[in-house]
Amino acid sequence: MSKPRTTIWDRLQHIDRRVLYTLIFVSVIVPVFLPLSLPTAVSPESQAFFDAVDALPAGGNVMFAFDFWPSTTAETEPLAVATLRHCFQKDLHVIGLSNVGMGGPSIADRILHDIGDEYGKRYGEDYINLGYKAGYQAVLLGMATGIGNIFPTDHNGTRLDALPLARRVTSYDSIQFVVVITDNIMVDYWISLVNAQSGVPMAAGVTAVVAPKALSYVQSGQYKGLLGGMKGAAEYEHLLNSPDKASRGMDSQSLIHLLIIAFVAMGNLGYVVTRRRDAGPPRDRG
Repeated sequence: MSKPRTTIWDRLQHIDRRVLYTLIFVSVIVPVFLPLSLPTAVSPESQAFFDAVDALPAGGNVMFAFDFWPSTTAETEPLAVATLRHCFQKDLHVIGLSNVGMGGPSIADRILHDIGDEYGKRYGEDYINLGYKAGYQAVLLGMATGIGNIFPTDHNGTRLDALPLARRVTSYDSIQFVVVITDNIMVDYWISLVNAQSGVPMAAGVTAVVAPKALSYVQSGQYKGLLGGMKGAAEYEHLLNSPDKASRGMDSQSLIHLLIIAFVAMGNLGYVVTRRRDAGPPRDRG
């Protein structure tokens, strides 16, 4: 008996895994060097975040919390960069700080200086980095009566009274908005210890795993908007008309998802066709 001829349907069920890995690698790498500019649908929460910042008057003061660990910078740094760019485009003054001791203040310093230089902003006049103090609950509550009481110096050890912006912004009463970029429980404490006590409006950018929990604060009106993970950062970049790392990352994700869907569909189609072929013609029941 002759062996059945191998068809394309048979081969679809036995694709070499090296082919799959190569295609996935290409799907990740290509958008990094050749942005695809795939369509981006903006969620209501991201639009609300953008609108809240966009409505702030030029010269307003924004407290910017870099409350995330180095391990999540793939998601959180694009969130921080996109929102900080919007703040500097609006000529807002930024008071940066971090409630994460390990790496947080240094990450904040790097991003603030990089984006500040990009927009020609001057340290001490247009933005400052307060740095980190242990005991985030006491820090958040204490700044209501005096930022200088909690942070007598900035991240680099310069006295706050030597910085013009710090002399003008002394407590939450001087702050028009708070941007919280976080991957942890700080998403709760900014609401309970700052928004609830001082009434200063705020919005949050969080990792995808934190987003479902943070969404309840948007629904209650305590956060004016929310950016969830890399997708949220890509949406903000789209609203700014300034695609960057998040947009390229979402292009890669979209390509990989399409690739997986295609292979699942082809594999199932090959299985159905070969099963019907091997079963032979239907028997006559007459």
